[in-house]
Amino acid sequence: MARVCLVLLDGLNAATARRCLTVLRALEEADKARYTELDCALPPLSRPLYVTLFSGLTPVQSGILRNDDPSPCPAPTIFSLARDAGLVTAAAAYHWVHELCNGTPYDPALHRLTDDPALPIGHGLFYDQDAYPDQALFADAACLCRRHAPDLLLAHSMGVDYAGHCRGADSRAYRQAARLVDSLLARWLPQWLDAGYAVLVTSDHGMTADGAHNDVTEEARRVPLWLVGPAWQTLPLPQAQTGVAGVILQALGLRPQSPVRA
Repeated sequence: MARVCLVLLDGLNAATARRCLTVLRALEEADKARYTELDCALPPLSRPLYVTLFSGLTPVQSGILRNDDPSPCPAPTIFSLARDAGLVTAAAAYHWVHELCNGTPYDPALHRLTDDPALPIGHGLFYDQDAYPDQALFADAACLCRRHAPDLLLAHSMGVDYAGHCRGADSRAYRQAARLVDSLLARWLPQWLDAGYAVLVTSDHGMTADGAHNDVTEEARRVPLWLVGPAWQTLPLPQAQTGVAGVILQALGLRPQSPVRA
């Protein structure tokens, strides 16, 4: 069993990740990280794909097919299963994650700072601005890590996605947003590894030159996935996005349950 940190870099396509995330490439070359690429489920939209990453359900299976659907996740998530097993959970994440996992609707006055171990995400720092700085987001995740030592930690940044929607994936702004994430990973990733975390870095969907991702092109669907740390060595790389939740549960020492798939 290991503690797990899931780093979700919203809107980062695989091609830009391979070009700009040099810290992860360095760990890969040193045989300290493993890499694969996945095609995200359809439709390639954030809220439906958060459900896929957290539960193993495709959007068609979950019935959550659009970003403005306020429904909670209809199946157990990695957070609820971890909580039920007596593990500590935490997330620094966009407010849709709170709505899917903890309850809807999100009220910033009530839910921005969450400390309730009875909830699936027991400790949270949630934000509702797409332009929320990635520097602040990673600091939020580090704060939760130090205060609560969670067994399962989510760090979910929106900076790359925001830059892509503003300028498109074939832009300096999009690549610079990815390079900023690279510098933040250079700061925080060694600390998480030293604290005993197995780190999984991935994205929900990609981004096209049009500044969108709701189509079936490789730029919109192809996403990166890195497994960093020795705890992953005996576990298989996910073969599909629906398998991410199951691999996380295995790393936590929990048995994947249907519909969460290994």
